[in-house]
Amino acid sequence: MNPLHLLRPDLAGFVPYASARRVGADAPVRLDANESPWAHGGDTLGLNRYPAPQPPALRSALARLYGVRDEQVFVGRGSDEAIDLLLRAFCRAGVDNIVALSPGFGMYRIAARIQGAACREVPLDAGAGFALTLEQMLAQVDAGTRLVFLCSPNNPTGADHHALIEPLLHALDGRAVLVVDEAYIEYAQARSAAALLDTHPHLVVLRTLSKAHALAGARIGCLLGMPELVRVIAAIAAPYPLPSPCVEAALRALDPRTLAITTARVAAIRAQREHQRSALGRCPGVRTVWPSQGNFLLLQLDDARLAYQRLLAAGVLVRDVSAQPGLSGCLRIAVGSPEENARVIDVLAAAEAGLPA
Repeated sequence: MNPLHLLRPDLAGFVPYASARRVGADAPVRLDANESPWAHGGDTLGLNRYPAPQPPALRSALARLYGVRDEQVFVGRGSDEAIDLLLRAFCRAGVDNIVALSPGFGMYRIAARIQGAACREVPLDAGAGFALTLEQMLAQVDAGTRLVFLCSPNNPTGADHHALIEPLLHALDGRAVLVVDEAYIEYAQARSAAALLDTHPHLVVLRTLSKAHALAGARIGCLLGMPELVRVIAAIAAPYPLPSPCVEAALRALDPRTLAITTARVAAIRAQREHQRSALGRCPGVRTVWPSQGNFLLLQLDDARLAYQRLLAAGVLVRDVSAQPGLSGCLRIAVGSPEENARVIDVLAAAEAGLPA
């Protein structure tokens, strides 16, 4: 069923700001946007001119990468912007709610709070390996649910939940939009949910160039969905969401030669992940290292705070996730270079042996 009936009713007939580049006209002499006629010294990108709201070359390159059509792609400032825009489009303050995993990526809850929407959380049990069932998800869905977020692989647990996507789509048809966040899918064995977009209009897929494609500083992310929904999201987005240098960086990253390097590096991270998991599991004081389909590992320690402090003192910054529900005593450690990974093991082993790191 078409999910547009779930949009905020007060957005019906919404007319976006008609920025100079949204109008669509073009000419050699541009005097329509109050820009400077001159680029500044050293500028080779024409930064005196506003960029296209949705650069066609980048949109096409991303569509090819993800196996969808151009009109199914909205490009924004990382996945964070897409999450925020989805909340703004679908959720009425004080009325509607979203559903998300707990522990899980914190931006769903933050975006909901900013919008004034409730976030109904699906608790995951560490003792069960953070397994998730269809019944658990649907138990949190009610008449006020507009968006169901499924992060897979999940951050910070690393668990892959893609097997639940099709059952969830069938169960949520006509009830809510399923948003599958695939920020880490390049490191997993799962097939992207984007292959289901044409048969399930109430599916949205989030992708990013921040992780596997090494462009965290460029802030390039995508929302993939039915064309009508993509147009709604683009209408409520900022007039010029993508800085020209970031667009250029993304196009270089999507060149076939660069993509071949990316593929090799992803394979290297996968191999390092399994090696690191085994090595961490042998460190004294480490209770559990959960399997992961992301580029990170979640581990529980006898004294996570001490381990964190020792690592930081040795120049290694990791993420303390102990405050998240069910993650007491846990750290999340990204898989780095072989040298960086070895440093983590050395520090943890030295700390438990009472030696200087």
